[in-house]
Amino acid sequence: MDYVNAFWVGGLICALVQILLEKTTLLPGRIMVLLVVAGSVLGAVGWYEPLIDFAGAGASVPLPGFGNTLWKGVKEAVDESGFLGLFQGGFRASAVGISAALIFSYLASLVFEPKMKDGK
Repeated sequence: MDYVNAFWVGGLICALVQILLEKTTLLPGRIMVLLVVAGSVLGAVGWYEPLIDFAGAGASVPLPGFGNTLWKGVKEAVDESGFLGLFQGGFRASAVGISAALIFSYLASLVFEPKMKDGK
């Protein structure tokens, strides 16, 4: 049942984003920022963690999950370091994921020989 819950929650998040892309004039970058901020706000009010407990990767992998991770890191760092935690918490919480994305994308570029887009 864990897989089913992850599938439908992740699919629902993706479907809502697709509706935003098609029915509004919001640009994709702004929608991505909206998702990260929504994950942070939902984490701050305590609603995102129960969703992750229910849906697992279906809630933690999409962009709202990244926002929630940033929020948790900032909250922990503020509890430890005070005001300076605002600046270091998000970096500490997301460093491994961002580093992995950079390393694996670089390795993929070595394997698949990327080409530049035509300047249109």
